[in-house]
Amino acid sequence: MIDLEKTLLDICLPLVDDQKALSVKTMATTNENEILLYVYANSEDVARLIGRKGIMASSIRQMMSIAARDVHKRISVKFEAY
Repeated sequence: MIDLEKTLLDICLPLVDDQKALSVKTMATTNENEILLYVYANSEDVARLIGRKGIMASSIRQMMSIAARDVHKRISVKFEAY
C-alpha cells in the first residue's frame, strides 16, 4: 500500500522555495471512503502550488486521484497557507 502523504509531499517539494516549511497532513473525515489531505506552506508557496486559475492544483489533485486508486478511496487535496 502506498503512503499518500509521502506521495503528495514528493509531488509538491520541487515546486516550493522553502521545502522545510512544507508539510502534508491527513485529516479525519466522516466518510470512510474518502481521504482528506492538507498541504501547509507559506502563502507564496501555496500560490505557486495553486497556480494561475488553479491549473497546478488541479494537476496535483489528478495525480493524487490516480495514486489513491490503489487503496480504492476518493481523495481530496486542500491547500492552506500559514
